[in-house]
Amino acid sequence: MAKELLKRSQVAEADTWALEDLYKTEEAFLEDAGRISQMTEELKGFTQEQVTKDSKKLLECYQKMEVLAALLDRAVTYSERNADVDTADSHYQSLSGKMMGIYHNFETALAPINSWIVSMEEETLQAFYRETPALCAYRIAIEDLRRLKAHTLSPEMEGLLAASQEMGSAVAKSYSLLADADFENPMVADESGELVKVSTGRFVPMLESQDVRVRKEAFQAYYARYEQYKNTFASLYEGKAKANFFYAKARKYGSSMEAAVDANNVPKEVYYNLIEAVHENMHYMHDYVALRKKLMGVEELHMYDVYVPIVGEMKEKITYAQAQEEIAAALAVLGEGYVSVLKEGFGNRWIDKYENEGKRSGAYSAGCYSAHPYVLMNFQYNLDSEFTLAHEMGHALHSYYSAKHNNIFDSEYKIFVAEVASTCNEALLMDYLLKHTEDKEKKAHLINYFLQQFRSTLYRQAMFAEFELLTHQMVENGEALTAESLKKLYYELNVQYYGDAVVVDPEIAIEWARIPHFYYNFYVYQYATSFAASMALSKKILEEGKPAVDRYLKFLSGGCSKSPIELLKDAGVDMATKEPICEALKTFGELIQEMERLMA
Repeated sequence: MAKELLKRSQVAEADTWALEDLYKTEEAFLEDAGRISQMTEELKGFTQEQVTKDSKKLLECYQKMEVLAALLDRAVTYSERNADVDTADSHYQSLSGKMMGIYHNFETALAPINSWIVSMEEETLQAFYRETPALCAYRIAIEDLRRLKAHTLSPEMEGLLAASQEMGSAVAKSYSLLADADFENPMVADESGELVKVSTGRFVPMLESQDVRVRKEAFQAYYARYEQYKNTFASLYEGKAKANFFYAKARKYGSSMEAAVDANNVPKEVYYNLIEAVHENMHYMHDYVALRKKLMGVEELHMYDVYVPIVGEMKEKITYAQAQEEIAAALAVLGEGYVSVLKEGFGNRWIDKYENEGKRSGAYSAGCYSAHPYVLMNFQYNLDSEFTLAHEMGHALHSYYSAKHNNIFDSEYKIFVAEVASTCNEALLMDYLLKHTEDKEKKAHLINYFLQQFRSTLYRQAMFAEFELLTHQMVENGEALTAESLKKLYYELNVQYYGDAVVVDPEIAIEWARIPHFYYNFYVYQYATSFAASMALSKKILEEGKPAVDRYLKFLSGGCSKSPIELLKDAGVDMATKEPICEALKTFGELIQEMERLMA
């Protein structure tokens, strides 16, 4: 009998997130949705004359936006979290669509106001702060808007671009529905011969199987479903890349990448530094692949062999409760206050724990300013799931601290730093687990996992970043993104990154089609830069103790009070240079040597 997934209605309440903390009833949510629409119309009533000539009117406008933003954040969180746990549920998909429409209406109302504020003379604005000191509460948000003055258009054009965003987001939504809801996942026999549905959540665990038949069949069957729809996926990706370039050109940027990183106040050189530093240290990746081939004792190492533990299968199944306990113990170095919030999240249903039919794949954390963060998991009882839980709770506590110490505008920390807290949690968990075992085999399993983290988070995400950069450059040069051109580029990158020790199977050429992050607009490079930053920060926390912890907690509480580069520099790491990346990759090389010694 096939191992079928539970339907959402069959999942125990204790294993679901507490959406009632947002709204007790759907009727209450709908009331707020109506209130948001009404307040958005009131926002549209402000005129340029009022906002730019009267400091008290500008204050009133910001106070209204603050209330509206909090309501909108809560309502969107409710609709999106309901939609994500069952992507086939048409009712919640409809509510999600309704809220997206309301959200884009708010964005449209906001666009001309932002444009008016950007166009103000600096002398006028400074006089406003003196006349109405309460306006200084919004100073960071105002200055961040004005930072992009050279790329801000007329109020009419800003309104038009904002109104077009809803159409632009349809591509990403279509991708998600195709990949998560409409596909019929293939069935593959597991190690015991029992048929298992190869869902997105089960795919990587099946590639970790010690049975090469299971790995190979899962790999081939899973990618065959993407190959079947390769032209559709290519069209969706091209549509997203073209939309990115359209908005970049409209705002007078030289490229899509430049527009994306500047929105987060990050210099474009940081993106290039990552790719250059990884290229300069590619020999470590090739050494790792060669070690993997040697320790596995195979004549040919295939792409479906790069996930399986090179020290044999880890027999211990990790329960959800065990994962929580070990994560809390590992993060005790961050102080009682941090652990107290962590346990509050564990004990009060911040987390949707297990996979169910139609549930969105992967894992994420979504902050909610006026409630608490929500974490989506698809826990699989293995080491990877334990680290994923630590990772997502890092996001959650970053959101919690940022919301606690800032108004809603300033709590929105830039995406560039969004992965730092999550990967720092992982680094601290790894250190704890390695220190709390004398078992040679378990230590080898942990180092194997750590090596995989370097491969998948630093090298692999850098490869994704390079793919995203090159494909957007193709669009910017007027080239078409076809299924075949995308497959060719992606295949060549895999050959470059993995080296001669691995057989780069043809199926891997379609892997780009299964990466949802390519629809997030130059997001993936930040996994790699954040991993490098978190390696440096976790080292300081463990070596320096309280001074480093205090700097780190201040970073978590910083929101967007400074630029991402400045926030990290204050915490103790300078991401404007290649040094943190090169140092992290040097650690990777040392771990490869340690694994060789352990397995000798």
